[in-house]
Amino acid sequence: MATPDFIRDLRVSAGHQLLFLPGVSAVVFDDTGRVLLGRRADTGNWSIIGGIPEPGEQPADCAVREVWEETGVRCVPDRVVLVQALEKPVTYPNGDICQYMDVTLRCTATGEAAGAARVNDDESLEVAWFGTDELPPLREFALFRIKQASAEGPAWFEPATASP
Repeated sequence: MATPDFIRDLRVSAGHQLLFLPGVSAVVFDDTGRVLLGRRADTGNWSIIGGIPEPGEQPADCAVREVWEETGVRCVPDRVVLVQALEKPVTYPNGDICQYMDVTLRCTATGEAAGAARVNDDESLEVAWFGTDELPPLREFALFRIKQASAEGPAWFEPATASP
């Protein structure tokens, strides 16, 4: 994922220290139930689409923007799938350390562009639609979100482990 300008500006004073940041993930389905995935340029791995919201940007708007920027697909968010603080911080090759609070949204592709996924920026090597029974190798992060987005019911969240 490309580093937003506001994070670059923050890093000038924060250096490489741990930043706790919001993240938004989109599990996008087309009208046949296929899921949209991108093969990330930074890792080479297939994953769901996601990114960091701009200051003041709502999670739903971030999901729509990221899906369009990365794949050229228009979508509408349907519901919150899950909210989860990721357990492990990520250390990037430049030494920056981040930990994310992920909000995952289930989205539906809309319009003629629904089936016309394409690499639309430099963050992806490939983008494609996959049936949920024929997914490429995915990390647990993406698999869990696709599973939760495929199921009906309330948003999932990590149960509280401590009481006041």
